[in-house]
Amino acid sequence: MTIARIFALAALVAAPLVPASAQPSPERTIEQYECKDLMREGGTNREVAIAFLHGFLLGKSGSSKFNLEVLQKQTDAFIDRCLNNPNEKASDAMMKVKS
Repeated sequence: MTIARIFALAALVAAPLVPASAQPSPERTIEQYECKDLMREGGTNREVAIAFLHGFLLGKSGSSKFNLEVLQKQTDAFIDRCLNNPNEKASDAMMKVKS
């Protein structure tokens, strides 16, 4: 999957990161998502949520440069971390694997 497609998909489906039954309000913050929320998502939805986190943190850093191989390694590390720490905030877990 190309990075452009990942970011395009993230923009289109970033809103439904949490199951509808868990959304009492349509407004959410990045910090509300825990690892278990993302790990419960299947297939493309999980990929989009992870790509969204990569893009969010890239934008937050003020940089526009990225390395696809590094992103893939960080994604693998993020998934492992989330599986081992399901109650950790997803944004915190992603920041830790990017360090």
